[in-house]
Amino acid sequence: MTWIIDKFGRYLRTILKTREMKNLILILFIFLSIDSFAQYDPKAKEILDQMSEKYQTIPSFKADISYTLTNETEDIYEEFNGDITVMGDMYKLNIGGQEIINDGKTMWTFLEDVNEVNISEYDPDSEEISPSKIYNIYKNGYKYTYLTDKVVNGDKVHVVDLVPENKSNQFFKVRLEIDSDTHELHNWKMFEKTGNVYAYDVTNFASDLKIKESYFAFDESQHEGVEVIDFR
Repeated sequence: MTWIIDKFGRYLRTILKTREMKNLILILFIFLSIDSFAQYDPKAKEILDQMSEKYQTIPSFKADISYTLTNETEDIYEEFNGDITVMGDMYKLNIGGQEIINDGKTMWTFLEDVNEVNISEYDPDSEEISPSKIYNIYKNGYKYTYLTDKVVNGDKVHVVDLVPENKSNQFFKVRLEIDSDTHELHNWKMFEKTGNVYAYDVTNFASDLKIKESYFAFDESQHEGVEVIDFR
């Protein structure tokens, strides 16, 4: 029996030497660990409810944001700066040379470098995590856990993890950092099963803006010669 165990041990060590197997086991371990500890934590719910109530009282807001995409396994690091304006379910996001506009019915994606805009009908079910939904996604289909408090740039923030109940979700975790005093969202990270981590940091937050609904529509007259690709 001893020699069988020893042989199996050598075989297992050989397998673990491959980079792909190491990454697979690491991702599987993280995923199983997160799922095991995820729950409907009352403290996390209290923090999330305070955040949700905060944003529900704000008719509109605009914020500067920084976006990063990292993947340590693939040695990927990308960083962009931009801004976002939100009013109800509508938003306009400018980042990385793209302008994404959603009026709740139609989506426009303008690609500045090629002067092209793609138009499609907006399907709320196809965009589970969006700038206009991030404050309420915990209410449906997620477990939530309070992790810790920490200080970021002099502000005390709560750290809360959301884990989707649907195991087929492309993201296995969403992490929110919420200001303990203002209940505003400082940043959020989305962890994809592929190893990609998408991080959004919010700065220069301004609320109660005077915005018309027409602001959340693409104006072709402002983009001479733009190529329009309509998928509707």
